[in-house]
Amino acid sequence: MSRSIGLNETLTEYVRAMNPQEHPALKHCREETAKREDARMQVSPEQGALMAFLARLTGAKIALEVGVYTGYSALAVAMAMKERHGEDARLYALDISPDLIAIAEGYWAEGDVADVIQPVIGDARRSLSELASEDLAEQVDFMFVDADKTGYGDYYAAALTLLRPGGIILFDNVLWSGSVADPAKTDADTEALRALAKRVRDDDRVEQVFTAVGDGLLIAMKKP
Repeated sequence: MSRSIGLNETLTEYVRAMNPQEHPALKHCREETAKREDARMQVSPEQGALMAFLARLTGAKIALEVGVYTGYSALAVAMAMKERHGEDARLYALDISPDLIAIAEGYWAEGDVADVIQPVIGDARRSLSELASEDLAEQVDFMFVDADKTGYGDYYAAALTLLRPGGIILFDNVLWSGSVADPAKTDADTEALRALAKRVRDDDRVEQVFTAVGDGLLIAMKKP
């Protein structure tokens, strides 16, 4: 039986070479972010390519991102959305850090998608609640969550309100560097990720797949 494999540097480069070429703005964002001490928080270019593909596949016009960091994933998705919907596309980029949003905005401008990305600064739980009350309930096509792990349960609950039937949500870092499979790991983040995986798996309101992309990517679709 075949299984997912770990990627060494050579295989990682091959995977990246076989994906669509990065837009210069994406490449610039990735390379500059790699110089940061917290660069591990950025998604890989192959994950960005997958996210852009899923946005195209679903015809996403309205998207939400919780946890923007330096803006790579939002940039990848927004460019895919704008290709199809032009200025009518909208991506709400939620982050608690105005400093990170400011960095991300530079790359978004470079990628010519600043006009379709709306930054929302503050606590994401409150922001999601406010967006749901502003006529976004059951209107969101695509949602990506890469923020505080203990908040994933709350973000999932909000997603079920915000997503349209057939809309999808992606949760990043669900393998948590392997900690989720180690019974000795009982910290709050690890326990929250385990709880989310079981909750989504057993929720008959969604279809879901748990993948080993990156540090683990959980994808769920709200059933029609």
